[in-house]
Amino acid sequence: MTGDRDGRQQQPDSGRQGQLFPADQGPAAVALQPLVLPLETQQLTQWQAQLGAFQAPLFGGAAEAPLQGDLFSSAVRNPAEQLNPLALRAQPLTFWRWPSPPQHGAALYFVLDTGASEAGPLLLYVGETGRADQRWKGEHDCKHYLASYSEALARAGLECRLSIRFWLDAPSNLRARRSLEQALIQRWLPPFNKETRQRWATPFTAGTD
Repeated sequence: MTGDRDGRQQQPDSGRQGQLFPADQGPAAVALQPLVLPLETQQLTQWQAQLGAFQAPLFGGAAEAPLQGDLFSSAVRNPAEQLNPLALRAQPLTFWRWPSPPQHGAALYFVLDTGASEAGPLLLYVGETGRADQRWKGEHDCKHYLASYSEALARAGLECRLSIRFWLDAPSNLRARRSLEQALIQRWLPPFNKETRQRWATPFTAGTD
């Protein structure tokens, strides 16, 4: 409020002075609302290029998808080096909606984007499961990252071609399967696995983190 020449207090002109915050919110409430800025095309392509440059030699050096007997033979010292995700059958991420999913039982699975032409194929996530027909159904942290990733690319006018691929000769023993999963994660450093997100400083959010 301000005083006039007679010393009387004047009320602010509500018709000219807007409210800084809505009536049902205060400064603290507004501060909790994150400012979401769209990622620029250059940011996205640079991020893809860095990941692609790291993974390209691995795609080139990996063998075709091996049979379990070959992968775990005594001659193979590091099974994770023999597995090539590109050699596995590509399926849409919505495969679990099919009347009869094409895979069951223990598996390792890989989520790839093969639409980044300049960066090459990108391995975004590696996982393991004892039930290949059920693991991707329902809530999954990686799904949120993939949705954020796809939306960011679409806004930037960039192509995205996501697929999921299962290796069904994975060990049925949980400990052995998880050990192989971790070896693959450490080899490929997929950006949407929790173990490696900081490595790539991913600009995408899971929404639930």
